[in-house]
Amino acid sequence: METKVFDRIEKKYIISKAQKKAMLKTIKKHMSQDNYFKSEVYNIYFDTENYDLIVQSIDQPVFKEKLRARSYAGYDRVFLEIKTKLREKDVNPGFKRRVMITKNDFKKLIKKKASTEELASRSIETKNDLQIAKEVDYLIEHFKLEPKLLIIYHRESYQGENKLRITFDEKLRYRDTKLNLSKSKNDKIYFEGEPNIIMEIKAHGFLPIWLVKAMSENKVYPQRFSKVGRIYEKIRKEQNV
Repeated sequence: METKVFDRIEKKYIISKAQKKAMLKTIKKHMSQDNYFKSEVYNIYFDTENYDLIVQSIDQPVFKEKLRARSYAGYDRVFLEIKTKLREKDVNPGFKRRVMITKNDFKKLIKKKASTEELASRSIETKNDLQIAKEVDYLIEHFKLEPKLLIIYHRESYQGENKLRITFDEKLRYRDTKLNLSKSKNDKIYFEGEPNIIMEIKAHGFLPIWLVKAMSENKVYPQRFSKVGRIYEKIRKEQNV
């Protein structure tokens, strides 16, 4: 049975190709490629007409919440995910709940031809799935959410002991029109130079010593970086708003 609820600490690092190469020398000694080692990830973020959720997230509140649809190239599945994060002193524990529907059903959802609960009920595995679907519907209805941003990137991922996971996201692209789960000539590139790779560490508890040492040796330091927040700011700048 696939995991539908996640509870973990997440840290991000913006690194260069040289830093990635150096980090991988150590990572490959302690971790293995995960089941979906290389993938192209499509994310559609839902928000209000005025982007209230993204704006609130940029302000770094103690609690923030996002709703997104995630899909992977070559797979007929869409994960509707509710992501919440708590801001604490040294870590930012994140919680993710998700429910799965098909790509055709996702089209019905955004056209308001069916609810998440109706669509997810065809393939739910547990009662918890149905509850998550109801939560998605509540958020959409309560906040009047609609698709607002599409973010695409290539991901390389590794898994280790104690549910440690490290991902490298490259070729970050985006668009705010024609929001479907496919490429378009209208896609824009986010990074204009190096460093341009987003390394993300997801862990349950403390990071292993070997990883901390490798980051120190390669001058890899954590920083706040929200893909959707940074892209929103770039779009606003381009529009001179």
